[in-house]
Amino acid sequence: MSIREKIIELMETKKYKPMLKEELAVYFDINKKDVKSFYEVLESLEREGLIIRTKNEKYALIDNDYLVVGTIEGNERGYGFLIPKDRTREDIFIPAENMNGAMHGDRVIVNITRRKEEGKREEGEVIRILERSKKAIVGTFEDNRNFGFVVPDDHKIGYDIFIPKAYTLNAKTNQKVVVEITRYPEPRRNPEGKVVEVLGYLDEKGTDILSIIREYGLPE
Repeated sequence: MSIREKIIELMETKKYKPMLKEELAVYFDINKKDVKSFYEVLESLEREGLIIRTKNEKYALIDNDYLVVGTIEGNERGYGFLIPKDRTREDIFIPAENMNGAMHGDRVIVNITRRKEEGKREEGEVIRILERSKKAIVGTFEDNRNFGFVVPDDHKIGYDIFIPKAYTLNAKTNQKVVVEITRYPEPRRNPEGKVVEVLGYLDEKGTDILSIIREYGLPE
């Protein structure tokens, strides 16, 4: 049995109480030279949405009655839907105030805040972002004198991206650009980024094609 399987087996027992990673290492008698790889296994299980690290840094199994793992489907108005990893479950509505910095395509853990009622779907709140989907975004640059911002081409990204003046790469208003995200959104704060490539003006020949190539990571 692999150490992954042993961790899951332990946490499935009724007597298990959430432990710190150091306590789990002691429980499994992990020696010093292997402790780093043991912690990496815990991190991997967390990224996969099989276990969760609580606010006090202890590890436990995901409680599927209240916590759901899935992918965010964003909306330009700021709210989103969780597409559950378990496709037997229906999509879960996430109000804008409960997105907690999650963006379209992110893998997250959602806490159910309202059960399904007649005519209304379940609602939830993002409590953990497991994996970011977007590292770079294609959009239209707007210059605002002391800073800039980029309106993403993908309307499912419900944020404009703030660009400090030092990181505009001399982009001009109405130019298509590629932005690398340097700071992900927080409640009441837009994401920040830096322009890494200027693709050309909106009405220039070839700019639209190049934008699609960059958006989807296609070979030129």
